[in-house]
Amino acid sequence: MKARDTVRARGHPLIRGTHRTTFEVTKDETLTETGDCIIGIGADKGAADLDPGFKALLSDDRAVLTTRLRVGDETVEVRSRGSAAFTLDHPSDLVWRRSDFVSDRTVGIRSDRVAASIPRGFIEALRRGEELVVELEVEVPETS
Repeated sequence: MKARDTVRARGHPLIRGTHRTTFEVTKDETLTETGDCIIGIGADKGAADLDPGFKALLSDDRAVLTTRLRVGDETVEVRSRGSAAFTLDHPSDLVWRRSDFVSDRTVGIRSDRVAASIPRGFIEALRRGEELVVELEVEVPETS
């Protein structure tokens, strides 16, 4: 079974993308220099706003999440896992984590990319305020 959702956000001059264990997209309109995991602001969705069918599939320990981050012609693909522990009810934030840590903001664990591993050209485009499109696809393998 598969489900998809899309989140639209934008960059900001203070985006640093240097965090070594997470990356985040937020509905917040402002950013400070301490937000080194944030790669997109002004998002049209937080975790609570994701499609209910998508959230149901993502809240499965077998779920595999593929996230495609797009800025202009550049795409960065991130592979993560879902979890039955996800609540997906944070009103403004979406966070992908390298670890297994789960909070109400977490949409992906065991991610193969974090803010610091996103190509610097991609981060520079975000620093110019370009649009960020976050395409999410979750798949849960069929059981027989």
